[in-house]
Amino acid sequence: MRVLIVEDELLLAEAIQTGLRRASIAADVVHDGDTALEHVSANDYDVVVLDRDIPGTHGDDVCARIAVEHPRTRVLMLTAARTLDDKVTGFERGADDYVAKPFEFPELVSRLRALERRNQPVAPPSLEAAGVRLDSFRQEVSRNGRQVRLSRKEFAVLELLMRADGGVLSAERLLEKAWDMNADPFTNTIRVTISTLRKKLGEPWVIQTVPGSGYRFDGPRG
Repeated sequence: MRVLIVEDELLLAEAIQTGLRRASIAADVVHDGDTALEHVSANDYDVVVLDRDIPGTHGDDVCARIAVEHPRTRVLMLTAARTLDDKVTGFERGADDYVAKPFEFPELVSRLRALERRNQPVAPPSLEAAGVRLDSFRQEVSRNGRQVRLSRKEFAVLELLMRADGGVLSAERLLEKAWDMNADPFTNTIRVTISTLRKKLGEPWVIQTVPGSGYRFDGPRG
């Protein structure tokens, strides 16, 4: 899952980004509306966390443009404007969800995951196949009952592969969804992450390499 945070309060933006990364969510940060629109046009974001009162293009106008130009990208307004009229206006401009500041971080993460699911086939929060069980809410993975400790990026990659339901995901797609914009697309990051995942999950390997195409989780979802 990849998120764009649009927030002009620098410390708050950094805190949200850090918290999302700890939840295995790739997060980029911008501080004004114009840069936000540029990033949304250049990247495949699942959700934009959008403050309304930001420099440059106003948050309401950013929301309206995303709704028209990028309909698969969800918008969660995260703002100090908390009256009923404010919320109604936000939804009228195309927001998919609205959270008023101050907020509880676990609720923000849950709402982001709920918005992400709207763009995907219905899938349970827990996935199980080939003896591997992944719980996205508890951030836990096990193989044949044995707990497997994964890094946040390893967890994100495994979740993407399992939710693909046997489909092949390219290294570029995995990098785009599990890392932020600071990731170097020319590194061997994906190859190393896949190799580490295989070792931690153990044999028989459940992540297969498809030459010239990418990787897939070799087992139907249970």
